[in-house]
Amino acid sequence: MDNVYPDNESTKVRDADEEKLIGQLLDYFLGAMGVVADTFVRDDEEFGSLIFEIDGEDSGLLIGRRGETLRSLQFIIRMIARRQLDRPVDVFIDIQGYRDRRYRFVKNLAYRTAKKVIQLNEPIELDPMPPNERKIIHQSLSRDSRILTESKGKGNTRYITIFPVR
Repeated sequence: MDNVYPDNESTKVRDADEEKLIGQLLDYFLGAMGVVADTFVRDDEEFGSLIFEIDGEDSGLLIGRRGETLRSLQFIIRMIARRQLDRPVDVFIDIQGYRDRRYRFVKNLAYRTAKKVIQLNEPIELDPMPPNERKIIHQSLSRDSRILTESKGKGNTRYITIFPVR
């Protein structure tokens, strides 16, 4: 499962081999796709992992529809790095701050929809979304005793319904 915002409990020591390999893989894939962009690493204590930031004139093309291309690139990089290093690799890729913007958007969507559900006293179904975004919705609304959230559907059609507590 693609997890954008891991638990804060995890702390990651910067691994030079991992950082070097992932940097090389990103440079290779960007070059192969003809994308002109710079990559750099930032530590993020909130994430508890390394975040590889991609920035450049063409880098926005790598985001794709609702981040699909970005998630796919991250998946491929993780898979190759895991096999090369023979251990799990916890790496996140961000493009021009997309992940932070998307996180804020999804969290605001959760709060706006919950407010509407409470006002109307009717359940509301959200559009299908990837697992990491559904997790943001569930976590954002988990402490509100006036509503419940439930994921339904399968695969790419999985969505959340927000219910009022009656």
